[in-house]
Amino acid sequence: MEKRNGNGEGLSLREAHGSVFVPAGGPGWRRWLAVAGPALMVAVGYMDPGNWATDLAAGSRYEYRLLWVLLAANLVAIVLQSLAARLGIVRRLDLAQASRRTYPAPVNVALYALAESAIVACDLAEVLGSAIALELLFGLPLALGVLATALDVLLLLALMRFGVRKLEAVVLSLVGSIACAFAVEIVLARPDWGAMGAGFLPALPDAGALYLAVGIFGATVMPHNLYLHSALVQTRRFAGGADETRRAIRLNAIDSVVSLNLAFFVNAAILVVAGAVFFRAGRHDVAELQDAHRLLEPLVGAAIAPLLFALALLAAGQSSTVTGTLAGQVVMEGYLDLRMRPWLRRALTRGVAVVPALFCVVHFGEGSAGGLLVLSQVILSLQLPFAAVPLVQFVCDRRTMGPHAVRGGLKTAAWGATFAVVALNVWLVGDAFRAWLAAGGAAATAVRFVALPLGAALAALLVWVTLWPMIAKRRREPIPARAPAGVHAAAAPARPALEPPPPIARAAIALDFSGREETLLSGALRVLGAARPRLLLCHVVESAPARAFGRDAEDVETGADERRLAEFAEALRPLGFEVDTALGAGDPARELARICDEAGVELVILGGHGHRGLADAIHGTTAEALRHRVKASVLVVPLH
Repeated sequence: MEKRNGNGEGLSLREAHGSVFVPAGGPGWRRWLAVAGPALMVAVGYMDPGNWATDLAAGSRYEYRLLWVLLAANLVAIVLQSLAARLGIVRRLDLAQASRRTYPAPVNVALYALAESAIVACDLAEVLGSAIALELLFGLPLALGVLATALDVLLLLALMRFGVRKLEAVVLSLVGSIACAFAVEIVLARPDWGAMGAGFLPALPDAGALYLAVGIFGATVMPHNLYLHSALVQTRRFAGGADETRRAIRLNAIDSVVSLNLAFFVNAAILVVAGAVFFRAGRHDVAELQDAHRLLEPLVGAAIAPLLFALALLAAGQSSTVTGTLAGQVVMEGYLDLRMRPWLRRALTRGVAVVPALFCVVHFGEGSAGGLLVLSQVILSLQLPFAAVPLVQFVCDRRTMGPHAVRGGLKTAAWGATFAVVALNVWLVGDAFRAWLAAGGAAATAVRFVALPLGAALAALLVWVTLWPMIAKRRREPIPARAPAGVHAAAAPARPALEPPPPIARAAIALDFSGREETLLSGALRVLGAARPRLLLCHVVESAPARAFGRDAEDVETGADERRLAEFAEALRPLGFEVDTALGAGDPARELARICDEAGVELVILGGHGHRGLADAIHGTTAEALRHRVKASVLVVPLH
């Protein structure tokens, strides 16, 4: 049976849920090290290739004068990510799960579609960034680089097998390499430190600076990171109680500040290098990643500068692809309660991103990469309000957050940051629409007949989501005078009325003749206890003749398996069981489901061999496939 949390939901990232223990006592630094990690995974999204273009353009055009915009965007990101962590810690729900519990089904379908589109758009930026890095490093054509990025599905699958802490360590090494590369770049670029300090004073030189500032702000806060952070904090296992929950919130806030400031350093370093190298040389038009790479060596005077740039770009793309995958899993499982194998989920997301990228590169040429990066940021901007507004609503709700609900100055700051981000993103998207209308042709037609109606529908949806707490307030119970303390601060539900279930009348035991049949049968009898249901021993022959001719095959393996089934049946009958046998042929999951459904069994028991890595791909996972096909309950007995 699938594990559920205290809210009755499936666990977020169930394969890693609660896998890292955080000690209740001991030195504070040791407890923080146990907590640290989720915000680092999230911070990767703030330094992905989609942010590089705006940083390069801002530095080459205005030197260091837009550094303050990066700082302001980083402060907003810290506020929102800290709120996402608070939601996951207190309610043990991620943002997608909380949305599914709060809004009606049609609204959740729309929110899910928007979240998926944002993840695909983010993945598109990662595909293009990694492909450009491969082109810069190895001269690989951009189209082939786009195809090569599809192979990182295998890399991620391998990483996930080692646990969340190992995955965080890999991401940390990639982020560290990016930071080190740009630290060296800054030293080589020799910036004006005094001018850099002045860049943190708010000022907008002209209207073009305003556009770039909005672009930086809009591209900084990633909507999928809010979903991801609320799930990743649940990989930590804390002691219960209100005091421990407050400590967990505080430690995760520190984690957010440290990790997002690292992301701020990387983005600021890109802008500083662009300002020190390109602005100083009079090259105010550098916005493409390829242009920046080509100009670094002649302007800096060091051959290592473009190499470090390309390596950092590749590391940014690969580290971002890890978090994009996890965010996709969180969104799908949270909104739809649909489980999908991580490698299949990754392949689906990457496939959807690779197709448009490959089409544009082949059809429009390699110069279209920059336009695709801009488009990906516009899509992200469209989705951000639909993640930020529900998040702030949830963490401010005293009914569900109890004593840990956001209030006072933090509540004001949260809503202020949210509305600022929403307003800036609406401005950015509107400006993009105006530019496409002015361009005329197919772009203008698409805006008039597709983008504008879609924008109106999205605006109506956002208004509805924003006003929903007031709409639903009439249906709610009054707020209790004193909320219960603890991790789950919502009012305790009424005690469920449960009746003893009737005994199982018919059960099936699936034997695979791997040599551990006695272990499986012993485990099955232990589960069945004193009950004596009618048993069905079944086996599926997977030989080549059996797969070709099905149950009509009469090969040696089929005859031998039929005799072994009869032998085990004879061994069980003296124990007081009525036993039948059934032999299938072909695909194990499909045949077992057919046999069990035709026999009307209520419980199917089979063995779990604990395959990992390549063995799992070779031997398959019959239990996972069977539970989606058979009508009966499925119980797996470990055999390792």
